[in-house]
Amino acid sequence: MLDAAGSGLSREEEYFAKVEFERIRKIAAENEAAMRQQEKEELRQLHWMRCPKDGMELAEIEFLGVHVDKCTHCGGIFLDAGELDRLFEQSKKQDGVLTRILGVLR
Repeated sequence: MLDAAGSGLSREEEYFAKVEFERIRKIAAENEAAMRQQEKEELRQLHWMRCPKDGMELAEIEFLGVHVDKCTHCGGIFLDAGELDRLFEQSKKQDGVLTRILGVLR
């Protein structure tokens, strides 16, 4: 059926088609975001406290008053955000070789 302008859709039908399209697009975007969040959570659970080098379990140890992660297999030490800075500050108080090493890593 054509309207007076011969376009096939009246303005009202066009408006409701756009509203419906936006509603469906919004639902699809929400579903996609939920799937991404679920995927992210699954990856976090899969890799939580695992060594990035060999995938073995990490144990939290205390070093210079800072809790760091140490691999139970390869012995690698891994730092979370801010831990290197805290180690640097702690080692400055002791003024040892570790201060110079950590200074290079900063």
